[in-house]
Amino acid sequence: MQMGMIGLGRMGFNMALRLIQKGHEIVAYNRSPEKINELAALGGQPATALTILKEKLRPPRAVWIMLPAGVVDHHIKELKKLLEPGDVLVEGGNSRYSDDLPRAKSLSEKGILYMDAGVSGGVWGLENGFCLMLGGPEKGFKLLEPLLKDLAPKGGYLHCGPTGSGHYSKMIHNGIEYGMMQAYAEGFELLKKGPYGDDLDLKALAGLWNQGSVVRSWLLELLELSLKQDPSLQKLRGYVEDSGEGRWTVEEAVKSSTPAPVLTLALMQRFRSRQENTFADRVLAALRNQFGGHAVKKN
Repeated sequence: MQMGMIGLGRMGFNMALRLIQKGHEIVAYNRSPEKINELAALGGQPATALTILKEKLRPPRAVWIMLPAGVVDHHIKELKKLLEPGDVLVEGGNSRYSDDLPRAKSLSEKGILYMDAGVSGGVWGLENGFCLMLGGPEKGFKLLEPLLKDLAPKGGYLHCGPTGSGHYSKMIHNGIEYGMMQAYAEGFELLKKGPYGDDLDLKALAGLWNQGSVVRSWLLELLELSLKQDPSLQKLRGYVEDSGEGRWTVEEAVKSSTPAPVLTLALMQRFRSRQENTFADRVLAALRNQFGGHAVKKN
């Protein structure tokens, strides 16, 4: 099958390459030509403009966007001018689900099918496959299914429901991921600081827990790999960014009055990781000092 891929960042490039390796014809467009040329050397078809990408694809065309949130709507507007009735456009980036509804409505005016896709798998997706959550019309899903089967591992893709449901599912997925990461972080810190911290092999323990334990997971496999590379994680700084989807998950919890204390606290801890010697900490130190404690004064 043919597909156009717009955006060759790490995720988009690996998705395109996996499909090429599975025998599909991928026409690729990227703002910088270096990635286009790199994929072309691996079997992709280069497109230096959106008009060229459209011309190289046979109808009904399938075009997949993997771009940062800030430039998605510009490209959708341009593609609306180029694509034809029956073509399907997939937005696979980290868009907010509420943005999908107006996009789908606008494209439907020209008979273009719009699908939103939550994509999980990161840099390991090329080898292991990508977990795919699709929202949008059944017709669009069926048209894409031959591609989805080869992009995902066995059982690794799902038509979640109507427009927006794919991105909504991925949003909640990322919120859960935050909570799981925070639980591992706190647990392993207790192991390291506890009475047996000097004796425990944390890498070996992470490996052990992935053998039949109820806390086994791919995240734990990644932690085991990190501990193998750097047992004390001294090469890393404890500074953790967030993609935005964790924030949207917490906002959704507030909006729907759904208790989500673990997911919310995990997000707050990411914010905390980026701060050092905050005013709030100095207020606590000042108050403790006034009560006869021992605040540490700055030199």
